[in-house]
Amino acid sequence: MNLNTPITNLKGVGEKTAAILNRLHIYTYEDLINYFPREYMNYEPPISVADVKIGNTQTVSGCVSAVNGPIKAGRYSIITVVIKDGLNILEVLFFNQPYIKKTVKIGGYYLFRGKVIQKGTRLIMQSPKLYSRDEYQELLGHPVPVYALTSGLKGKTVTKAVNAAIRDIQWDDEIFPAGVLSELKLVSHSKAIGLMHNPGSDDDIQTARRRLAFEDFFYFIMLLRKNRDLSVTLKNAYPMIETADTRRFIEKLPFKLTSGQKKTWQQICEDMSGAGCMNRLVQGDVGSGKTIVAILALLMTACNGYQGALMAPTEVLATQHMETVTDLIKKYDIPLKPVLLVGSMKASEKKAAYASIASGDCNLIIGTHALIQDKVEYKNLALVVTDEQHRFGVRQREALAGKGNQPHILVMSATPIPRTLAIILYGDLHLSAIHELPADRLPIKNCVVKTDYRPSAYKFIADQVAAGRQAYVICSQVEAGENDDLENVIDYCEKLKDVLPKLKISYLHGKMKANEKNNIMQNFADGNIDVLVSTTVIEVGINVPNSTVMMVENAERFGLAQLHQLRGRVGRGKHQSYCIFISSNEEKKTMERLNILAGTNDGFKIASEDLRLRGPGEFFGVRQSGEFSFKVGDIYADSALLEETNEYVDKLLADDPKLTKDENQKIKNSVIKYYEKSEMLQSI
Repeated sequence: MNLNTPITNLKGVGEKTAAILNRLHIYTYEDLINYFPREYMNYEPPISVADVKIGNTQTVSGCVSAVNGPIKAGRYSIITVVIKDGLNILEVLFFNQPYIKKTVKIGGYYLFRGKVIQKGTRLIMQSPKLYSRDEYQELLGHPVPVYALTSGLKGKTVTKAVNAAIRDIQWDDEIFPAGVLSELKLVSHSKAIGLMHNPGSDDDIQTARRRLAFEDFFYFIMLLRKNRDLSVTLKNAYPMIETADTRRFIEKLPFKLTSGQKKTWQQICEDMSGAGCMNRLVQGDVGSGKTIVAILALLMTACNGYQGALMAPTEVLATQHMETVTDLIKKYDIPLKPVLLVGSMKASEKKAAYASIASGDCNLIIGTHALIQDKVEYKNLALVVTDEQHRFGVRQREALAGKGNQPHILVMSATPIPRTLAIILYGDLHLSAIHELPADRLPIKNCVVKTDYRPSAYKFIADQVAAGRQAYVICSQVEAGENDDLENVIDYCEKLKDVLPKLKISYLHGKMKANEKNNIMQNFADGNIDVLVSTTVIEVGINVPNSTVMMVENAERFGLAQLHQLRGRVGRGKHQSYCIFISSNEEKKTMERLNILAGTNDGFKIASEDLRLRGPGEFFGVRQSGEFSFKVGDIYADSALLEETNEYVDKLLADDPKLTKDENQKIKNSVIKYYEKSEMLQSI
């Protein structure tokens, strides 16, 4: 079998199982073997009830003395299994699992794995995993992969299918010479895949991760080199001069630009009036004022007789940008003529927008990725302002080149990355940084708390809503089943409705259809939802100044930089804002890491601390997001490897710029295949 073989060729994967795996974008053997565990579990020997520790996840062995229930409690049907160990008693609660009544027998010995809590004098374990002695014995002594699941899919099914695929594949996939692997201390690709899914130790995991993270970084840096080479050769087809309109606009603003904004604006002016085409990244913390700099660049473009485009990651944010620009036009009488173009517009509205763009009647086009579709014909597009979620690769540049000359590119990023890493990761862009926040910005008040703080947090949210504000609650997973120890969006939303029945509560996650997500975000932006329970999908793409509370459940599961990004969803208006980080892990090291967020709102300082504190062994279970969500690599935990990979690419291309040597043909073919699949690169 080869990597392109459909998963239906696997024994035990019928149409029903295949349909479920398809929901996770798993169609081929290659998709399956690259569906890596989200974390690894090390199972310790079982303990008695007498030895349990409150708040910890542990495996308890004991004799069942009673099986009570089921009893109804709202939407739950609860069965209670009582374990006695001398004078010690543990109550094990199962929710909506009627089969437990028949499975667990009084007088039998079982193993229950879950978190133990204390209510008064009672010890309680809720929704545990149930094991026989033989089943549990197989889990001891080595890390056990834990996969992200979806409704109807069990971890055992994924494990069995992955292992079958690894056995079936005729491996001939090593692209790097043996000398390179030895020099960089890398195992082969096939060995890394095997160790990733079947590690014998924690060292095996790190060995596999190093190889696969190297691949992540290698392909990405190769793309950057292609983009950089393209940028170097592009001449400025739209030379501009700074006009009186931009100066008057700056003077009319009710605030003074910060020194970072002034310096960045000057760099943009120099780029757009220089000999080469601008390809610049503006890095700035949330709320640092990047948008006003972008509007200045768009205004300068319009005043020079050209068109500019502002591309947002979501329709909601694109609409909000349109409203912001329209408001600025009314207030300051600036000569911008904007038009909105998003996918959900009616056909007649799109037709009118296309006509306005083609004729040049509008000089600012605001929208989503719809801006670079084939139907859009620009009269003289000279500047594209985008965000890091829409970084322009070769394919997008070529798409725009087909519509005319190459426009200037301005990328806005709120991802806090230390400069040493930013130089590598944004190697195809010139860098500008805005470090200061506007003087009138109220700093967010933060706290890092344990799970017993939840009742106080719920009351605080209710008080904020009563005062006319809104709140976010972030969970790390969509639905139950991925990891029973983690809060999930769907169940949490229902629980919150029970706790706060007077509030309007809804949820949002990435598995929803685009229209459904847009409707939820728009309703929240319009104030029709008081509390939005969400995954990290809200990290970008929505601006709600009325939101003043951000509560993150299982905060220990996220990197500090991502938590800071999430925190940036609040603190955008005139009201005091708050961020509550709830950790279910009370270990000293975990709390120390999270308390960095409580001590500062400076994203660049937080990124540096993230780099200092996180080691490779901490990757699994620490969620990433944004543009640099590599399959395995982590820019903070693997920063040294990122630098090694960058050096290797430089050495490779210095020796063989076009990868024409025989020993590099596999590398060349692999790079072409990788980027054709990701639709980011056409050729190399």
